[in-house]
Amino acid sequence: MPRKNYIYNPKPVFNPPKNKRKRSTFIRYAMKKASEIDVARSNLNYTLLPIDPKTGNILTRFRRLNEHRASAMRVIVLAMLYYFDINSNLVEASIEKLADECGLSTFSDSGNKSITRVSRLINEFLEPMGFVKCKRVRSQINNKYLPKKIFLTPMFFMLLGISESKKYHYLPTTIEFSKKTSEKKIFFSFSDIEKISKLDEKSARNKILNALINYYTASELTKIGPKGLKKKIDIEYHNLCKLYKRK
Repeated sequence: MPRKNYIYNPKPVFNPPKNKRKRSTFIRYAMKKASEIDVARSNLNYTLLPIDPKTGNILTRFRRLNEHRASAMRVIVLAMLYYFDINSNLVEASIEKLADECGLSTFSDSGNKSITRVSRLINEFLEPMGFVKCKRVRSQINNKYLPKKIFLTPMFFMLLGISESKKYHYLPTTIEFSKKTSEKKIFFSFSDIEKISKLDEKSARNKILNALINYYTASELTKIGPKGLKKKIDIEYHNLCKLYKRK
């Protein structure tokens, strides 16, 4: 294979899923800003000092953006914004989902999927540069690590020319929307759902109860009360079973 063709999909494009709910005003605004500028060639990419997320030390040997990594960054920024939650700063999509929808996932001849191009962009560039923070969390069901959670930092929005004050200008509307939809959110992983679905109802509800106890603080549980907790268990059990049947 000629060297110039060694990268799969040199001009990736972000293709969001169809039939999804309309993005918030802030998300549309931020995505428009990201589309109007070249985030991969921002001065921040050359002036910020890269920091090792694990040690906090400056990385003296650091790979800057070549054109292929730059093209991946342009679409990943759009994808991250599409799934961004302004209340928590969380990107509500896994690295695999981002790679898939940006056309950056590859498959070997044996059918194994690779998301290396995106994971390296995040781990070796976006995080050391301070544009994102990644966090590993354990499952509340089986104590195993779940896929990394990605959080966007104020520096990420500096790439787009969006200040913190401008960002928080949109916050009240988003909070109001979030309150209306919070009961519909499920905080179990798909692997957890599959495990719970194989249990009898009593065991499944006990698993959900333990997860809820770990999820809420003591003061929140006091406010919820026994009746409220039972209602939440009913809701989560119904939603988990419903979601599993759809898969």
